[in-house]
Amino acid sequence: MKKEYFLILILISSVYWGGCQKNKEAQTANQQTSATSQTEDSAQTAPIYDRLGKYVQVRLTADLNGLSAKEKQMLPLLIEVAKIMDNLFWYEAYGNRDSLLATVKDGATRKFVEVNYGPWDRLENNEPFLPGVKAKPETANFYPPDMTKAEFEKTDLKDKKSQYTFLRRAAQGKLITVPYHVQFKAQIKKAAALLQQAATLAEDAGLKKYLTLRANALLTDQYQPSDLAWMDMKTNTIDFVVGPIEVYEDKLYNYKAAHEAYVLVKDQAWSQRLAKYAAFLPELQKGLPVPGKYKAEIPGTDSDLNAYEVIYYAGDCNAGSKTIAINLPNDEEVQLKKGTRRLQLKNTMQAKFDKIMVPITNTLIAPDQRPLVNFDAFFATTMFHEVAHGLGIKNTINKKGTVRDALKEQGSALEEGKADILGLYMITQLHKKGQIEGDLKNYFTTFLAGIFRSVRFGAASAHGQANMVRFNFFAQNGAFVRDAATGTYRVNFEKMEQAMNKLSEKILVLQGNGDYAGVKQLLSEQGKISPELQNDLNRLAQAEIPVDVVFEQGPQVLGL
Repeated sequence: MKKEYFLILILISSVYWGGCQKNKEAQTANQQTSATSQTEDSAQTAPIYDRLGKYVQVRLTADLNGLSAKEKQMLPLLIEVAKIMDNLFWYEAYGNRDSLLATVKDGATRKFVEVNYGPWDRLENNEPFLPGVKAKPETANFYPPDMTKAEFEKTDLKDKKSQYTFLRRAAQGKLITVPYHVQFKAQIKKAAALLQQAATLAEDAGLKKYLTLRANALLTDQYQPSDLAWMDMKTNTIDFVVGPIEVYEDKLYNYKAAHEAYVLVKDQAWSQRLAKYAAFLPELQKGLPVPGKYKAEIPGTDSDLNAYEVIYYAGDCNAGSKTIAINLPNDEEVQLKKGTRRLQLKNTMQAKFDKIMVPITNTLIAPDQRPLVNFDAFFATTMFHEVAHGLGIKNTINKKGTVRDALKEQGSALEEGKADILGLYMITQLHKKGQIEGDLKNYFTTFLAGIFRSVRFGAASAHGQANMVRFNFFAQNGAFVRDAATGTYRVNFEKMEQAMNKLSEKILVLQGNGDYAGVKQLLSEQGKISPELQNDLNRLAQAEIPVDVVFEQGPQVLGL
């Protein structure tokens, strides 16, 4: 879709866009805004159009004909819960959404604020795009903005590291914790009631149990029972990922989980095709290119792989770059006991491949290697990224606690880097065993094209930073070469496999040692975009190739 046409659509559309409903109060509030503020908003219009042009709109639909009448009745209820999660994430990422939107008069700027859940551009390293807005705090809204790490470390609060508490100041300025279920009491009560109502409609016993337990989890911040129930749920057609889940938004420590939701319909045919791969995890763990102590843990064997059509995104997963695959739960105890579930979001994945990956390939990959890039390889590299989260170890080998705790805010980018590189490792090993069809060259070339796609998310994204590290590491080890005359890249398949094993070992050792300083050094030295790469990325922008997608979604889009 051309940029101009897309911008016309956003300005005239009154449907849901980017996961956020237009705030009707904000459309009429603050009519007495000063002329100075209006002038500042107008001054932002031109660059906002350029920023909006990085996104292409996708209509989020799915074939619901296979659902029962009760399942169709459930979907609007789940979407209502998702909208509540959207509101909670706004608070976590920024604060008061309505007060911010009320200050923005320009329609395009308002849309961009909604896409980013705040005044910071998530695809440009969170740089401010509204006048007078300062840099995004690493604390987000999880901690007081004036709190230092030293103050946090010396504060004696037993639940300060909990994923489900806010740090706030008491009247005297002393730090206190506020549990999520207390901070969001009214919203959570409503969400839990909707989940209980949805549970009464559930015809699948596993889904009924999960929705009931998840409702209780929202009310108590005790998520493990519902996580276990979710892992036991095998025969459901509808799925609902909901709650405070990922910790990317907390740039200070990666301790605090942010709210999000996905409403999903399982693609039964594709899911059956994927079911066999989870069984290979223990075998692949043993073969990792790393000393034995870094692979001593045995992955859970109850893991499964499924493909889904997403019909609604909300909250964290809908902010900036959109998720196309999920690996959950994040609870290390559940992972070791049950494994994880890998959810491949097939319709969103296909949209990104068609609208972003193909144009990138035709611009930056050597002409004779372009036919090697295909959707099946893109699906596989994305899927095995999620599977690979289950490889390696969750606890350090030197009594530093979990890898997550030891690496703190550096952990997310390294974990995403591990999943990327071990995903390619898994594909390579399974291909050698005859378990994956096609030419291995398809997967390697598609993997390189995927780096160009993900590196555009910027250093503010854990996925973007992980891709920068991998790109630079691969370049230094000859995994690809760049033709200076054409500005295109060619994979050296033998050297890419060697670089893959070398980087896999490096990351797994850093995680196993809980080497915070080593990870920080790797990310600071390798997690940068070189001038040459930036020039190539600029060519993608000049060609108006989108960076990511935004959604037109909701019950009306689905015909419900």
